[in-house]
Amino acid sequence: MTPPPAIPSPPPAPSERGPADLVITGCTALVHDEHEVAAFVEDASIVVRAGVIEAVTGGGTEVDAVERIDGRGQVAMPGLINCHTHSPMVALRGIAEDLPAEEWFNDVVWPIESNLTEKDVELGARLACAEMISGGVTCFADHYFSMDTVAAVVAECGLRAHLGEAYFSSQGPEGRERSVEFALRQRGSADGRITTALAPHAPYTVNDTDLAATAELARTHGLPVHLHASESRDQTDNSLARYGRTPIETLERTGILGTGTDVLIAHGTGIVERDLPVLERAAGTVAVATAPRGYLKFGWGPTPVRALRGIGVPVGLATDGAASNNSLDVWEAMALTSLVQKSAEGDPRWLTARQALHHATLQSARAVGLGERIGSLAPGRRADIVLVDLTGPHTQPVHDLAATLVHSARSADVRTTIVDGRVLMRDRELLTLDLPSTVRELGERLAALTDRSHGRRIQEYDT
Repeated sequence: MTPPPAIPSPPPAPSERGPADLVITGCTALVHDEHEVAAFVEDASIVVRAGVIEAVTGGGTEVDAVERIDGRGQVAMPGLINCHTHSPMVALRGIAEDLPAEEWFNDVVWPIESNLTEKDVELGARLACAEMISGGVTCFADHYFSMDTVAAVVAECGLRAHLGEAYFSSQGPEGRERSVEFALRQRGSADGRITTALAPHAPYTVNDTDLAATAELARTHGLPVHLHASESRDQTDNSLARYGRTPIETLERTGILGTGTDVLIAHGTGIVERDLPVLERAAGTVAVATAPRGYLKFGWGPTPVRALRGIGVPVGLATDGAASNNSLDVWEAMALTSLVQKSAEGDPRWLTARQALHHATLQSARAVGLGERIGSLAPGRRADIVLVDLTGPHTQPVHDLAATLVHSARSADVRTTIVDGRVLMRDRELLTLDLPSTVRELGERLAALTDRSHGRRIQEYDT
C-alpha cells in the first residue's frame, strides 16, 4: 500500500534558523502599497537573509544578525537603477561639449573610441561603478564594447548589471556574433547578478537584415534586446523622409517588436503619435529608458512619458554615458524627469514626486527585466537597498517625504549602498573598489585614449 504523501513541516521560525545576515533598524522605509503608490513605514526594521529581504516591519525587531546597521535619521529605499548607460565612457566626461549630435559623434567621440583598449574599458567601468555605488545605484543596464571586461568589474565590485555587447552592421556578421556569444556566455554570471541582452546599436547603424537576424536570435535563445531608437525627433523625421517609416516602425518591420522578445529602447524622444499603437501591440514587453539631462544638452525634446504610460510601456530612468551627460547621477535624472515632464505637459500636477519615485523603482526594475526581483522593499525581493541621510540643512524640514527625496535630496546624501545583502558602501566609504588607484591609472592613459590625429572613427553618424 502506497503511503500518503508527507505533509511538509512548517518553515522554522527565524530564531530557529540562526541569525539573519543583516538587519537595518530605526529607518524610515519606502515601500509600495497595493496600488504601487510609494508609502513610508516609520521606525522600520529590514531583515535580510541569503541576499533576500525577509521582512520589513514597523517598530523594533528582536532578530539576531551577523551585521546590524543603525538607520536612524535615514530613509531606506530600493536601490536606484540606471536603465541605460555606457559605463566606460566616463573616461570621456566633458570632452565633447556644446556640440550637436552629428559633430559630437563624428568629430570627437567615435574617433576617440577607435583607440579604446580593454584596459581603458576596465578602468572606465571601475570609475563608473564607483560613481554609481556612491550615488545609490545598485543596478545598471550597459550597452558598450569589450563587455566581458565590464562583466568582470561587475562581478568584483558587487553591483547588479544588465549587459549587452554593442555592434554595428559595418562590423559585418562578426559584430552580431560577438553580441550573441557574450550574452550566452555571461547570462547568469556574478552569482546571478548579471543578466544579458543582444545589443544592436540603433536602426541608423544596424540595417534591416541585421535587425531581423537579431530578432530571430533573440527568439531562439530567449534573450531580450537593448538598443537606441528614435533618439531625437530629427532621427524620426529623417527616417520618414528616407524610408517612409519611423525607427519604431522599423523595429516592428524587422521583427524586433514582433517575436515576443522583451525590448529596452534607449531615449525615445523622437517617439511620435503613430508609434504608440506599434508599441502597444508589440508581442513582448517593451520599455523605454529616459535620460533627460543629455536631451537638455543636445537640445532634444523630452521622452513622451505620459503617452507611454498611457499605453502601459514602463519608462525607466537613465543617465546615458557620462560623455554626453557628464554624470551617472540617477538621483538627478529622477528630479529632472519630474521637472521636464511638468514643463513639456504644461501641467504642474504631472509628474508628481510619488510618480517619479515609481519610475525610479518599480518601473525601472521592469524596464531591465527584473520587475519580480528588485525595485521594492518587500519580502522575497533581492536585498538591493540604499540608505539616504535626510539630516542635512537642504533636506529640512520635511513636510512631504516623497518631495524631499525627489527634489531636495542629492546623490551625495546616500550613506550606504547594499546589493544582494552585501554592503558595497557604508557611511560613504567604498568597500569593493579602489577609487584612488583607478583615477590615477586612468589619468595616465588619457593622452593616448583621446588622440584624434589618426583620422579614424569607428562609425559614421548619418541619420
